[in-house]
Amino acid sequence: QRDHKENDIIFSQIINEANNFNGSNQFILADSITKKLSVDFGAITKMYTRDNDVVAMCEDKVVKILSSGKNALFEADGNFQLISSSAVLGQTIPYQGDFGCQHPESFAQDEYRIYFVDKARGAVVRLSRDGLTSISDVGMNDWFNDQLINSQSIVGSFDGKKQEYNITLHEVTHPNFKKNVYTLSYSEVNGG
Repeated sequence: QRDHKENDIIFSQIINEANNFNGSNQFILADSITKKLSVDFGAITKMYTRDNDVVAMCEDKVVKILSSGKNALFEADGNFQLISSSAVLGQTIPYQGDFGCQHPESFAQDEYRIYFVDKARGAVVRLSRDGLTSISDVGMNDWFNDQLINSQSIVGSFDGKKQEYNITLHEVTHPNFKKNVYTLSYSEVNGG
């Protein structure tokens, strides 16, 4: 019997190349080997490591999971300080903003910036050091609201030479799979 846990992360034992130890196929239940995210976030669609932490992109929320045994202790002013822990994956910290990622193929990254498309909210989003920003609001908000509704596939990439996030939308216009294909680019240099 199968049990689908779309909000759980299960991890194995370590890989230590210095000792020729590969524990990636060992899941010891006596250890704490799972991390459960809130079902309110939707299913996990993409995970990406950044600065020793894990960015988990869920259907309705993007969160940072502190790793390497880190947890956060929040102070009265809302700031947090890292404390040590024995957990492999530490505390889950949601990014500000109600954005999620339903199409992980729209994911692209460049240095500290992550780009993706939130089809449910009709937005193209950038996650950078200042948090989540809807870059589709730069003159294209209505267009993306209209076009993303019928898009079956949304493929993203990043062109490092031009500093552009590219997305290709495959919009189905007829049940016999007639479609329009659009490719658009967002330039970090021009800001649009």
